[in-house]
Amino acid sequence: MRSDAGHPMTMEEQLELYITHLDVEKDASPYTVRNYSQEIGQFLDLLKDEGIDTWDDVDRQVLRRYILWLRKEGYVEASMARKLSELRSFCRYLLQEGFLESNPIDLVSSPKVPKRLPRYLKPEEVEALLNAPDVSKPLGQRDKAILELLYAAGIRLSELVSLNLGDLNLDAGQMLVWGKGGKERVVLLGKPAVRALRAYINDGRGKLASEKTTSALFLNRFGGRLSRRSIGLILNKYSKLAGLWKKVTPHLLRHTFATHMLEGGAGLRVVQELLGHAQPTTTEIYTHVTPSRLREVYMRSHPRAKE
Repeated sequence: MRSDAGHPMTMEEQLELYITHLDVEKDASPYTVRNYSQEIGQFLDLLKDEGIDTWDDVDRQVLRRYILWLRKEGYVEASMARKLSELRSFCRYLLQEGFLESNPIDLVSSPKVPKRLPRYLKPEEVEALLNAPDVSKPLGQRDKAILELLYAAGIRLSELVSLNLGDLNLDAGQMLVWGKGGKERVVLLGKPAVRALRAYINDGRGKLASEKTTSALFLNRFGGRLSRRSIGLILNKYSKLAGLWKKVTPHLLRHTFATHMLEGGAGLRVVQELLGHAQPTTTEIYTHVTPSRLREVYMRSHPRAKE
């Protein structure tokens, strides 16, 4: 395939095409688009330094040198595996578009990544966090609704900031979210989350709204849609007020949601649906057994656990 100028497409132009594909057709998050652009671009820069400008010259030795370079730069196995996965996806796209006849990244295996247990909050930590906002003020009502929603539904940050008023059905205790790849799913809300959302919508949101306000659910102090960065600042603020030493993020609350659901007896398939995971293997990281649960089951099950 050739570029608009008529010459064969360079690897950099192929990357631009792929990034546009991720952004427009795959509806990838800005974070994903930026990461893929920077990290694949880093690989192409290294190829250029070696005088390589076509995929025909990317062999096993080139890829091994790349992995060795990453290791010398101090990247851990998980980061190296992620970078190779991004390259593999890029080349898979080039394969589909007819730029390649085979995927050169398949010549090497990704480094083995040690399994890490997901971090999560204990119930008493969640309680302290949810009770931290001052609900006598509009911003406090908004923040309370955000915290309750993240814990009640386990949604992603991107799903939270894109929510509109019309996505909620508070009478039914549910809402509609758009996940990765624009996939639509229904998530459920408990009574505390519904109460917090009603209080915010009926009172706080109206006080934050302005002439420019659209249908966005969560508004900033100027009436515009709340940004991803603002959510991070909000969580950081209330984690400190709650006396938590852990860094609280939307992803940590998503981990907490999944862990508490499974500890409460929910099936893996149910949690997979609620989280919006395409594959059950993604959800399986949450099947770790917490120490308290381990002790509880042991004390209940073993004949000699108690007198």
